[in-house]
Parts: sequence; structure tokens; C-alpha cells
Amino acid sequence: MKILIVNGPNLNLLGRRNPEHYGSRSFGDYLEELRPAFPQLDLAYFQSNHEGALIDFLQAESASAAGIVINGGGLSHTSVCLADALADTGLPAVEVHISDVYARESFRHHSFLKKVCLQQISGEGLEGYGKAIQLLLSHM
Repeated sequence: MKILIVNGPNLNLLGRRNPEHYGSRSFGDYLEELRPAFPQLDLAYFQSNHEGALIDFLQAESASAAGIVINGGGLSHTSVCLADALADTGLPAVEVHISDVYARESFRHHSFLKKVCLQQISGEGLEGYGKAIQLLLSHM
């Protein structure tokens, strides 16, 4: 079973960008820990700083996937287009935010993605991705 893990803008800088909010591990390092925790799954990872590339990936890959874990980064708070593309997949999805967006600037409190996801996980660090996968599995 394939689960898509989609990361939006600036998440390619994890491990270097604002470690006080996002920690000191890169997503690549975390992914190497996450894959063995779910050996029964094909975890297909994609990151882009470009909204259209994220939408293209969702449209191209959703037909062969069973669920989506998405961290839209700043696009979570601004992109109706990304939310529409996520909804159009018809797949169960869980939104993840590494930092606690509700303890940060008020503009981060709103998410267009939240409305089309089963649940939002915020403030659990990178471990939020594993929790999101567990949620998807329990939903299926």
C-alpha cells in the first residue's frame, strides 16, 4: 500500500531552518527512520517549493495511493488551489505541522488544508508524520 508524504515550501531546509521551531534533523534523515517503522508501506515522498509542482504530484500519484500525509508549509495558510487538489484526490489525508502553529503568529492559525483532511497534527515535531501514518492506517 502506498502512502504519499508531501512537503511544501521551505521544508527542504529542515535541520538548518529555524531549529527552535523545526528541530535539527533533516527530513531525509527522519524518512530513513520512518520507513523501517512501516515496512508494509510504500512511502512515496515529494517536496517542492512550488505550489503547482505539489498539485501536479498529487494529481499524478493519487490514483496509485491509499492515503496522504501533507505538510503544506506556508501554503497551508494561503492556498485554496492546494486544498482543492488534495480534496480532488478523494483520498484520506492528514495534515502535519512540525511546530505548534497555534502558538505562533495568528496568520498560521488558519489552514485551508485542515478542512479537507481527517485530522491536523500540530506541534509534534517530525514524529507527527509517523502519527499521521498511524491515523491513516486506523482509518482504513
